[in-house]
Amino acid sequence: MKVLGLVGPTASGKTALSVPIALRLDGEIISMDSRQVYRGMDVGTDKVAVEVREHVPHHGLDLIEPRERYSAGRFAREARGWIRAIHARGRVPVLVGGTGFFLKSLTEPIFAEPPLDEERRVRLRRWLRGQPLDTLERWAALLDPDRAELAAAGGRQRLSRTLELPLLTGRSMSWWHRHAPADGDPIDIDVVLLVLPREELYRRIDQRAQRMFEHGLLTEVRLLLSAGVSPEDPGMSGTGYREAAGLLRGELSLDEAVLAVQRATRAYARRQLTWYRNQLTADRILELDATRPIEEQVDAVAAWWAGSE
Repeated sequence: MKVLGLVGPTASGKTALSVPIALRLDGEIISMDSRQVYRGMDVGTDKVAVEVREHVPHHGLDLIEPRERYSAGRFAREARGWIRAIHARGRVPVLVGGTGFFLKSLTEPIFAEPPLDEERRVRLRRWLRGQPLDTLERWAALLDPDRAELAAAGGRQRLSRTLELPLLTGRSMSWWHRHAPADGDPIDIDVVLLVLPREELYRRIDQRAQRMFEHGLLTEVRLLLSAGVSPEDPGMSGTGYREAAGLLRGELSLDEAVLAVQRATRAYARRQLTWYRNQLTADRILELDATRPIEEQVDAVAAWWAGSE
């Protein structure tokens, strides 16, 4: 099954390129964004407009509520189904997003998770949310030392995820990775990696952060909070949401909130670039200059893709 992947750091232009690429190749888009799965979270995740989705089918958007978690394992299972259905329609699956673990879950399938008592898991997650971050980091170092550094880099959500398995099964996530069977067969993905100078990337990130607040992020966050969503819920961990909540509580000024989002997004982009440099693997990778006009980028990708057929 031939699959095209379009990846790159946040604000590199993946969404702007993905739609004309899908139109050119007669494709359907599968989102690889771990935040765009949440309903009611559109502005802060820069989700593609509904009108655009009417012309190009999109999968992986608006799947769950902000209180829920969405794992790479679940993405892999659902993405395989979308890929099969798209191929059955004679079209090209186009994976688009910056969540590297989602991509890797397809090319290097992770372990099949053991059956767990969902009620116990919910209670454990609620309890872990109330623990200080340094406590979670200390426990991760004790219960899963092989994964502790990676877990800490991913913040509270990944730390909690890392602690769930040892606390519920007695075996660390690293152990399950080594001993449990893979949750599916690897999928061969031809990857287009958008690249651009660091200064240009930061300029786009700063502009996006400003644009989020101008285009309704505060209204979006106010609606989420009024609906009972907590700033500690998984969906709210995305950059922009907790900063906006802090602004609404009077803890930050508008300028401080924008600056905080810009800083956090630049740090996230650096982590993405490190991941692409060290962990992105594929039989075919096209590094594409994201400063070129969109039309030229589309032509380059289409020609490269045709050469693989």
